[in-house]
Amino acid sequence: MKLIVGLGNPGKEYENTRHNLGFQVVEYLANKLGIKLTKKKFNGLYCLTNYAEKEFVLLEPQTYMNNSGECVSAFRNYFQIPLENVLVIYDDLALPLGKFRFRPQGSGGGHNGIKNVIELLKSNNFKRLRIGVGYDRKFTICDWVLGKVNSEEKKEIEKKLPILLESLCLWIEQNNFEKIMNKYNNFEP
Repeated sequence: MKLIVGLGNPGKEYENTRHNLGFQVVEYLANKLGIKLTKKKFNGLYCLTNYAEKEFVLLEPQTYMNNSGECVSAFRNYFQIPLENVLVIYDDLALPLGKFRFRPQGSGGGHNGIKNVIELLKSNNFKRLRIGVGYDRKFTICDWVLGKVNSEEKKEIEKKLPILLESLCLWIEQNNFEKIMNKYNNFEP
């Protein structure tokens, strides 16, 4: 079984913000697979489902970004999911808008949500999908990530959603993360 987590903040005031890109990708995946995250457990919205006869959990922590690890850790323990089968999707200031990178592990890189996940999983050996939101230095980091995406940013992100769906489905189906990194990390539509 696998666990795919999209990080974000719950509530109307955070919809369409850069920090909620993880939620957006999870919701796109759920929509395309014809499922809904309607179940609630451990301060998270989730769905237990399958794709290509492989079972997985799709999760949106509702703990707010900086406490995401509480929910992720609880789900991992409850469903007894091996650490190598956890993938966390989140926004990244260090990548240009719309660029994305799969990584097998790593540090928090200044992202408080990921830092909390590392702390509560007691490991940094889980998979990540980092999605670039860029950074305009005229803003504080907090104001930037909590700011709403504009129409141009939205178009750029929406262009990438189908390829992100394809790559996530491939990981669920085949479990060859190195192949996914090689195929998708430098992908240009």
